[in-house]
Amino acid sequence: MEFSILAESFNKMESTRKRLELTQFLVELFEKTPHDVISKIVYLIQGKLRPDFEGIELGVSEKLVLRAAKKSLGINENDIITTLNKIGDLGTAISNTLEKKTQTGLFDFGIDSDTYDEAIFDTKANTVERIYEVLWSISQLEGAGKNIQDKKINFISSLWNKSKPTEVKFVTKLLLGTLRLGVAENTVMDALAIAYSGNKENRKKLQHAYNVTSDLGNVAETIATKGIEGIEKFEIILFNPIRPMLADRVKSETEAIEKIGSEFAAEYKLDGERVQIHIEGEKVVLFSRSLERIESYYPDIIEKIPKNIQADNIILEAEAVAINENTGEFLPFQELMHRRRKYKIEKAVTEYPISLNFFDVLYCNGKNCTELSYKERREILEKHVKEDGFAKYIPMNIVKNKNEIEDFMENSINAGSEGLMLKMLDKPYQAGSRGSHWLKLKREYRNELGDSLDLVVIGGYFGKGRRTGNYGTLLLATYDEDEDTFPSICKVGTGFTDESLDQLYQILNSKVSIKKNPRIISEMEADVWFEPELVIEVVASEITLSPIHKAAMNAIRKDAGLALRFPKFTGKIRVEKAVEDASTNEEVITLYKGQKKIAHDKNLM
Repeated sequence: MEFSILAESFNKMESTRKRLELTQFLVELFEKTPHDVISKIVYLIQGKLRPDFEGIELGVSEKLVLRAAKKSLGINENDIITTLNKIGDLGTAISNTLEKKTQTGLFDFGIDSDTYDEAIFDTKANTVERIYEVLWSISQLEGAGKNIQDKKINFISSLWNKSKPTEVKFVTKLLLGTLRLGVAENTVMDALAIAYSGNKENRKKLQHAYNVTSDLGNVAETIATKGIEGIEKFEIILFNPIRPMLADRVKSETEAIEKIGSEFAAEYKLDGERVQIHIEGEKVVLFSRSLERIESYYPDIIEKIPKNIQADNIILEAEAVAINENTGEFLPFQELMHRRRKYKIEKAVTEYPISLNFFDVLYCNGKNCTELSYKERREILEKHVKEDGFAKYIPMNIVKNKNEIEDFMENSINAGSEGLMLKMLDKPYQAGSRGSHWLKLKREYRNELGDSLDLVVIGGYFGKGRRTGNYGTLLLATYDEDEDTFPSICKVGTGFTDESLDQLYQILNSKVSIKKNPRIISEMEADVWFEPELVIEVVASEITLSPIHKAAMNAIRKDAGLALRFPKFTGKIRVEKAVEDASTNEEVITLYKGQKKIAHDKNLM
């Protein structure tokens, strides 16, 4: 398949942020795509080569791309930088500079014969398959010496070979990880359902297949080659992460009983990192809530946990929680962040010990457990996992009324937990979905607002005074599930320590985007836009109607959204959460209506 077809589709998708238009462009692209190429196309649309959980990275910097452009395209580096400073995107800058140089887009590439590979540097027209092959070759290079850098430059030169300027633009974006089309997984699945089944209703079946494998390329290839019948046969695969089930929030015991019934399980809601653990023999693979491989942060889990498992193979869910080793007391989530470092991890493991607290089993001895009820899964968990000082079950009680919930909540808070998870006893595990089968009741939800929200960082404002050199204020957004967008809800500038400001600055600098991502909905202008990839927790005094912010626009009043009043950062950077797991418009609407109801009830007293 000619790469020019994909580049043309990328160009169209860059021109809009409307989900229906993006879906239509994808449908048109998929209809032109050979079945044996569809998985590669789907990965490339997302700016990746393989699913996230495989951790494939190219390791190509802007500096290296500039060196390659100077060597192989014969372009003056200063010309590119001048254009880059105007438009802010290196791929577009190189493309525009080439347009000025020639209208043919064909160049005499300077390839180093010492690292020449005839299979890669062929003279055929650019195809998606060839572009993908070269990108994959780059990803497999190891090391950082001059020889490796020279090989990367030659590979980059081969990617540009016979490319027209538009193709060079998108190849460069793929190299740098800056292909930002605003196309989310949900939109890709909509388009796949239409293109390969002619029926958008089949989208739910694709969603299930994706939820149990977390591999959208595999889903695309299956529906293209085997149809819906193939999709319906998707099963859990050991060492492929399952997208986690999520919980709705409630503010009170009474609300919980109204939603969940008269008898259910209550578990401590621990303030740790959710870990999905895949085990077979001595092989242990760990995934975060956002399906990132995290073995490097938890070598103690890898070392200790196999002896606790009494099964041939198993997939478990647990909460890794920092503890006071002397008292066994649970410590706040932020203590775990000391493990999120590249160096001296052994020292961090020693200084910040954890306990591993199990709460679910998704697969055991070759059998899918997600279709079983909560009660059955808990029995399997306790049968196949042996407790000790490191591995424990999350404390659980069967509760039947408000008083029993309150008593267990008190125990949970006294143990250093955040609150309770409330779960229906007879319901299955719904991978990748959020609903009332699971509810979370945290102590801060018991006030009038229920004011703890997980929000997406979409923009930043440069600090002044002691905050000079950092972002002093952040622009935050909710997640709109229907539109797959991130509408603004507030600016937050309080609650930050010097340490958290420095930490956020380091994290956010890798997410800077000169142009606002099309999934961001905001009339407010930021000094800096970020790719919507980071979630932080905030509290607030109230939710109010807003003519400026776009969260839940028109849901309460025409031409008004919802905003947080006096928002404050709690100190929690939720690196373990995907942005699609952030607080939604629906949650904010529910909280807004709840606070108004409470105010009304008080006025009647």
